[in-house]
Amino acid sequence: MTHSVSAVPRLPKFRTAHLWITASLVALTIGTSGVAQAQDFSIGTVLDDTEIGATLNAYARPLLLDAGIAPENIAIHMVVDDSMNAFATQGNNVYFHTGLLLRAKNSNEVIGVMAHEFGHIAAGHVVLVASDLAGATTISLLSTLLGVAAGIASGNPEVGMAVMMGGQRAAIGEFLSFSRGQEARADQFALKTLADTHQSAQGLYNFFQRLAGEERMITDNRDPYIRTHPLNSNRMDAIQSAMASSPYTNVQLDPDLERQHRRMLAKLFAFLKPQITTLQRYPASDKSIEGRYARTIAYYRRGQFKEAFPLVESLLKDAPQDPYFWQIKGDMEKSRSHVEEAIVAYREAIRYLPDAPEILTSYAHATVESGKPEYAAEGQAALKRALAIKPDSPDTWDMLARSYAQNGQTGLSAYAAAERAILTGEFGDVARYSNQAEKLLEKDTPTWYRLQDIKVLAQNYLREMRDKRR
Repeated sequence: MTHSVSAVPRLPKFRTAHLWITASLVALTIGTSGVAQAQDFSIGTVLDDTEIGATLNAYARPLLLDAGIAPENIAIHMVVDDSMNAFATQGNNVYFHTGLLLRAKNSNEVIGVMAHEFGHIAAGHVVLVASDLAGATTISLLSTLLGVAAGIASGNPEVGMAVMMGGQRAAIGEFLSFSRGQEARADQFALKTLADTHQSAQGLYNFFQRLAGEERMITDNRDPYIRTHPLNSNRMDAIQSAMASSPYTNVQLDPDLERQHRRMLAKLFAFLKPQITTLQRYPASDKSIEGRYARTIAYYRRGQFKEAFPLVESLLKDAPQDPYFWQIKGDMEKSRSHVEEAIVAYREAIRYLPDAPEILTSYAHATVESGKPEYAAEGQAALKRALAIKPDSPDTWDMLARSYAQNGQTGLSAYAAAERAILTGEFGDVARYSNQAEKLLEKDTPTWYRLQDIKVLAQNYLREMRDKRR
């Protein structure tokens, strides 16, 4: 059977360019395991969740468009860390510590910090820092950062940004730090962009005000944001002066963004905190959408489906077209091995959100788990759509390999396995799978030509490794 890949993925320039964990928060917890259990996220884990990503992108889009930056060129990530920190890195990446998101009192505070970080990117501060790299210490530190990125791209959530712990964490903080002049310029960018988009700078000021007192503390005890973004009274005065003259300082918060903010906090809190803490913050008396959502996740993480399902059903009764409620219902059904019910739930999620790679991959996972050949074409179509949007997901390629194998398409299965191996840096497997695929695939097709590129890359890498060992 001739097969044409719907979107042939690019060969990665460096795997470090893609700083994403490949599963959603739900999938990373238990959605891909089929076993419901609580799981702690270690400090430094980088999280990727469709719903939270949509919220952060909604915050970012007006700011970026005002600055003339294409929103699709900026990647916003979450790092598990209780400290209040955010930073920009090369490749137009902005990282938010979950501690900052969880402690933000409203959407405006996150937007203010986000505008400031975009200011560093727009001014080229990250590029300027990179151009000044010199000396063994700096090169070693850069290598550490690149190694972290490679670990994240491999899909291993335990790698994440874990090296930011301890001494290396402080060192990376110094590497990512900006001068007071750069900070002031990023502030001015944020103030202008907030004004242009008719938003208040109050959130930015409130965030800095909470941190200002830490400048007087011993350096080792400072919040990381103080290390990387030094504050001073002049900066605070400049922000306050801009607020005094802005017609938008007291503008009402966007109710839709506030709704998304409350859901983001509930979801993050329920996944990152112990169940008892979540139930204390969102007690049974809290009948709000976010309260029930948090309790659904808290019970789900412990496999307490008797408590979780009535809650998710109540959410779907109130919001029957919400794709994320259907997604978590699908995850719960799959976790308790009710695969047919999971397929139905994921179909509904995709109906209302057709271009979410994590949901598409979870849906395909359920079709594979069903063991029914009649689902193969449907599952493979979902996976191809997911890869057209996000071609660098090892989990999605792995699921496609499994689906092809289950359907007897051995050559395509080997090809998909080779794609996964190249993303995770397993070049020995790349060579093995690509050789298998080449024997079975029809020549002169897009997939066959892509396979030749993969083989060359793997051969070059293995040759370099052999040369280094000599």
